[in-house]
Amino acid sequence: MPEYDDDLRLALELADAADAATMGRFRALDLKVETKPDMTPVSEADRAAEEIVRAGITAARPDDAILGEEYGLQGEGPRRWVVDPIDGTKNYVRGVPVWATLISLTAQDPADAGDPGAPFRPVVGVVSAPALGRRWWAVRGGGAFTGGALGETTRIGVSRVGALGDASFAYSSLTGWEEQGRLAGFLDLTRACWRTRGYGDFWPYMMVAEGSLDLCAEPELNLWDMAALAVVVEEAGGRFTGLDGVDGVDGGNAAASNGLLHARMLELLRPRV
Repeated sequence: MPEYDDDLRLALELADAADAATMGRFRALDLKVETKPDMTPVSEADRAAEEIVRAGITAARPDDAILGEEYGLQGEGPRRWVVDPIDGTKNYVRGVPVWATLISLTAQDPADAGDPGAPFRPVVGVVSAPALGRRWWAVRGGGAFTGGALGETTRIGVSRVGALGDASFAYSSLTGWEEQGRLAGFLDLTRACWRTRGYGDFWPYMMVAEGSLDLCAEPELNLWDMAALAVVVEEAGGRFTGLDGVDGVDGGNAAASNGLLHARMLELLRPRV
């Protein structure tokens, strides 16, 4: 039995509570929306969902730290929960059903316990998209699954497509690629692939994990955008790295694939002068 099964169960329970809060305000005519200093929107539902998740973690795991998009870092220690209460807030506030609550547990290697500078690795991930009627989850060493609850599960796995000419590639938007000198490579990648679509946010990563897409990438992301996704993709047999090819979720951007196409994707997406 994987080491973090109890934490996965907690994350699924917290996702249930967050889903009830977010769905209760989805498409509400009186939904309150503000603009944060980084010019991104935040709704009352974002804040309420994060408060619910934080309260649940604090009650069940009082010694664990929590990092959330809306309320920052709380606590310290070798275990840190990472929460994005609504990944896809712009969709949420416009009534588009493509948004999800992302809950991840990250942990330091036991050998590094006590070192505040030691890296954290995602070990549990839950991605809950109630407006789509979908949920995905994984625990490190236990595989990746989709379904409604632990008792209603389907194990998922990445595709075996091995050529870009047969591959389906997804991205969020064109913003950021040009700023990083990667736009030419991005366009070359889209031309090389069989099919491209801009699904955006969490969804393409879950489709990579399910095998309905073969690769996806984004040039600008935060830790809370990636931590839960990475566990699911990797436990489904795929690969999740930064655009520099370094495994993990600390690079500020992401590339995910079935593994077979990863090196070629990164080669095309490298910065060009």
